[in-house]
Amino acid sequence: MRFTDLFIKRPVLASVVSILIFFLGLKALLNLDVRQFPKVENTVITVTTVYPGATADLIKGFITQPIQTAVASADGIDYISSSSRQSVSIIKLKLRLNFDSAAAFADILAKVNSVSNQLPSDSQLPVITKSTGSSLALMYINYSSDKLSSSQIYDYLNRVVQPKLQSVFGVAEARILGGNPFAMRIWLDPIKMAALKITAGEVRSALTENNYLSAAGQLKGKYTLITINAQTDIHTAKEFENLVIKQVGHNVVYLKDLASIELGSESYSSSVSFNGSRGVFLGVYGLPTANPLTVISDVRKVLPEIEGTLPPTLTQSVVYDSTEFISTAIHDVVKTLVEAAFIVMVVIFLFLGSLRSVAIPVVTIPLSLVGVAFVMYLLGYSINLLTLLAMVLAIGLVVDDAIVVVENIHRHMEEGKNAMESTLIGAREITMPVISMTITLAAVYAPIGLMGGLTGALFKEFAFTLAASVIVSGVVALTLSPMMCSLILKRDTDPNSFTHKIDHAFGLIQAKYRNALSYILPHKASISTFGGIILISVVFLFILTPKELAPVEDQGFLFGLTTAPSYANVHYLEKFSNEINNVFNKFPEHKAHFIINGADTENSGFAGVIFKTWSERKKTAKELQTLIQAELQKISGIQIFLISMPDLPTGSDGMPVQFVIKSERDYKYLYEMTQEFIQKAKKSGYFLFVDSNLKFEKPQLDIKINTEKAGQIGISSRQIGDTLNLLLGGNFVNRFSMEGRSYKVIPQLPDQSR
Repeated sequence: MRFTDLFIKRPVLASVVSILIFFLGLKALLNLDVRQFPKVENTVITVTTVYPGATADLIKGFITQPIQTAVASADGIDYISSSSRQSVSIIKLKLRLNFDSAAAFADILAKVNSVSNQLPSDSQLPVITKSTGSSLALMYINYSSDKLSSSQIYDYLNRVVQPKLQSVFGVAEARILGGNPFAMRIWLDPIKMAALKITAGEVRSALTENNYLSAAGQLKGKYTLITINAQTDIHTAKEFENLVIKQVGHNVVYLKDLASIELGSESYSSSVSFNGSRGVFLGVYGLPTANPLTVISDVRKVLPEIEGTLPPTLTQSVVYDSTEFISTAIHDVVKTLVEAAFIVMVVIFLFLGSLRSVAIPVVTIPLSLVGVAFVMYLLGYSINLLTLLAMVLAIGLVVDDAIVVVENIHRHMEEGKNAMESTLIGAREITMPVISMTITLAAVYAPIGLMGGLTGALFKEFAFTLAASVIVSGVVALTLSPMMCSLILKRDTDPNSFTHKIDHAFGLIQAKYRNALSYILPHKASISTFGGIILISVVFLFILTPKELAPVEDQGFLFGLTTAPSYANVHYLEKFSNEINNVFNKFPEHKAHFIINGADTENSGFAGVIFKTWSERKKTAKELQTLIQAELQKISGIQIFLISMPDLPTGSDGMPVQFVIKSERDYKYLYEMTQEFIQKAKKSGYFLFVDSNLKFEKPQLDIKINTEKAGQIGISSRQIGDTLNLLLGGNFVNRFSMEGRSYKVIPQLPDQSR
């Protein structure tokens, strides 16, 4: 083919084509996102409905079931899981991989709204949230103080710090963990209420009537406008104490006569500790489309400004930064990329024996790798571990086309032709073989990108990046390489040159190989038998070789899931925090750790242990996981299981291996079967930790209302239920203001969740 003649006779054109490829690739390279893995959208939509005081059975029948039935027909749902617990219903809808989460969210929202009128009147409106990617934040920041309470820290973070972090481009949410908003806690004393003949309904009425938020309006004159501020609400604990509940003649009953009032937290169901000291965490979550490295880099730029405005007793420290591992991993791959390029250059030089000959294929390496970045940009890919791995593999492939061109042209020069004539003839002869070889190599890897499921989503960028780099190298080999050969290559006539010495060495190797073949080939039966043994052994090697999605990486961090009995509260978990702290501190590789109690439910939490950098320790995270887990198992009263973060974004939530046991019979039968399954799993020896989310261990007090006797004394079941709900559930909507912000008023029995 004479296609190559154009670029050989017009070197400027060949140079312009290569320069264009280089600058397009360089521009794309500067604009590509940098992330750990290719973008995979594995979205979970959660519908949370709170019904204070309701039992799990009531939640299941009147909230979970109707909502679950409504959303089950939404498009894009892979599977649905739900849990009905005391006071709360949680329905999780896992979407299909890379399904349009915005469309699914809108569909699910509409279906939930369609059944909202069927829910109990006292239940709160369902809250629908969407989360994509890992449930772990990109960064955790600890705020602690010796003098400020967790509510005060929460209030400051909510007003000052959280808005600043959420304004950083790419931050989806800055979630506060371990702290709670202020609330006016009214601890009612039932004995005093009975003695004073005060009912819970009268307390409710007094709070409603005398703590009223008024929007009075404005006075408009002929030329003036005056705003009316009617202060009809109360603000301090002292004002609440002097609230009149009831007056009979000259006897006045104040709220302080039957309750103790204090400014506390809205909830006492969670707590956070960092290295054994209490604090409040702020987790930074990134948008699915954002570059995590850029997001955290921008967050770190804001942190010094935030730290400079903190109150004197409040300290700030970064607890966990997931991008440290990402940066280190990418740095190692880039280092491998450079090392591979150097090794390929050395090998090419040793085989060709001439620096002039080496210069031509060596130019192909950076040009092809930079040029493929433009293809990646057009396809919407990113620079990640898998695309960098493709580039590492491509280094050994992209030089093949150029080497074939150089060798064929060099052959014609050795036959006595001049450089231009050799280049024209050699390039014409090799054009079709180069095109065929390029298409063949690209076709080998491209089908990987056509696979479905998680594997296809992860390795699509790997496959197409590798195929595109080979195609770019083919273009360079047919445009730039022939032109460089015509200008650079020279015929070597010195018999003592390095090239001739290399040729002589390879001649000796070729002769020995020929002698070995002449000895082996006559023994065809032996060769066939040996080949058959190897072929059969491959089957057994495949069966016996351990299989996993990806090798376990040492990320320098272990994640722990903590579970206590169902009847336990956050104080129960806090009791064991010191024991967990002592276990973590035993290991010299330990750098820092944190514990979050009451993260999901009040009887559960999670912990994290961060290790020193890889150069400062000899044991890997996997080795430490086994040692630390053995120590944690000695703690009685709670279960804590350490896992490493997934090496690839699998989209799973929770434990590495999960089973679903279904039955048409009741939960008691299902519980018995589950316990039998757990016992067999423990005896198998394959599992380090086995647990179930179906438990029958939470105490329950059954109160049966005698409607006949209640009616005789003029009390209805609704009044009894409202009283119990007010005293035990805290389901009372009332507010007070403080410094221009609104907080809840929560009446409860004394010492409950205190």
